[in-house]
Amino acid sequence: MKIWVDADACPKAIKDILVRAAERTGIHTAFIANQWMTLPLSDTVSFEQVGSGLDVADDKIADECNSEDLVITADIPLALRAVNKGALALDPRGTLYDSNNIGQISDMRNFMSELREDGVQTGGPKPFSQRDTLAFANALNKILTKA
Repeated sequence: MKIWVDADACPKAIKDILVRAAERTGIHTAFIANQWMTLPLSDTVSFEQVGSGLDVADDKIADECNSEDLVITADIPLALRAVNKGALALDPRGTLYDSNNIGQISDMRNFMSELREDGVQTGGPKPFSQRDTLAFANALNKILTKA
């Protein structure tokens, strides 16, 4: 198993949890981002800065992940691509994306996008909270325990 992190929009608290989990479990965790970031690199944590541009980091992760891997992302299209390859995806708020739910979640995302394009105010996501951090940590722990 390898953990791939769509790191550009990943909250700092989630990055910290992932670094600690990588060090504790020995599972290689790769942070992929368009922007430079400082991480405590080790044998189990790596960082790769990819070129700028729409979906460059997503493409890197989707191309390289496999069925044994976990992808950390809030990006539904990336989660769909990962799950279609047999991987699991987990968003920073603790929602697990798998073959049982990604189709419905992707359809809802596309529907909401169409509404926004038509001028309907749909609102945005609620602010990231401590509760979200805890939900993520619990979901990650369940996945790593099964692995």
